[in-house]
Amino acid sequence: MNELSVDRKDDGVVLVTLNRPDMRNAMTDTMTAEWRATMTDLATDRDARCVVVTGAGSAFSSGGDLSWLGERGAEPVPRLRERMLGFYRTWLMITELEIPTVAAVNGPAVGAGLCVALACDLVYAADDAKLLAPFTSLGLHPGMAATYLLPRRSPGLAREMLLAGRTVTGREAADKGLVNQSFPKNDLMSEVGDIATKIAQNAPIATRLTKVALNQDHQDLEAALRWESLAQPVTMVSADMVEGLTAHRERRMPKFTGS
Repeated sequence: MNELSVDRKDDGVVLVTLNRPDMRNAMTDTMTAEWRATMTDLATDRDARCVVVTGAGSAFSSGGDLSWLGERGAEPVPRLRERMLGFYRTWLMITELEIPTVAAVNGPAVGAGLCVALACDLVYAADDAKLLAPFTSLGLHPGMAATYLLPRRSPGLAREMLLAGRTVTGREAADKGLVNQSFPKNDLMSEVGDIATKIAQNAPIATRLTKVALNQDHQDLEAALRWESLAQPVTMVSADMVEGLTAHRERRMPKFTGS
């Protein structure tokens, strides 16, 4: 059984499912290797327009599989650092994709699993999903860029979760801005599917460049104008812009080709 399920849909949406429900989708070495291969493939997949990540069964992910820690013996810190950096960087490859990424947090998202969800461009959760980052209660410093990803979305809540071990539901996370929105559990995947479809229907070149702009965190107005004065003309000479304007004039859905 593959520990990662990849379903490519005709509209360009790619559904990636963490597939170890018996382990609450813990991020094992095998799953990590499959994730690396999948992200590498998606980086050059010109047919992919949006990636959705979710978990099989009742959980999104219980986080890193740390069972090996009890067996490590006297492994030195430099070797542990090298191992953990490889683990972090593999899972955070999703941040390097040019196409939009969406997390559908269907159940508990714990530690590194929560961080992978928050590394996506858009994050949606089931109302009753539990989100937590219990690193310090396990005697661990946070990892998987938790001290960056959580505060970036909700600074005050991040401190409560990382220092006090606060667990929040998907509904609470939406209220606090940690995730974009929450939905009843039975509606989550259909709602996220609709959002992903809308993303996939937009012009690919314009969408990719917009994601680049949003991730640049422009320092000021002038920096934003300088980027946009370069990026917008790129789209102005595309076939997709002609199609978009024509479709708008003809009152129909555009058929973008990414050219």
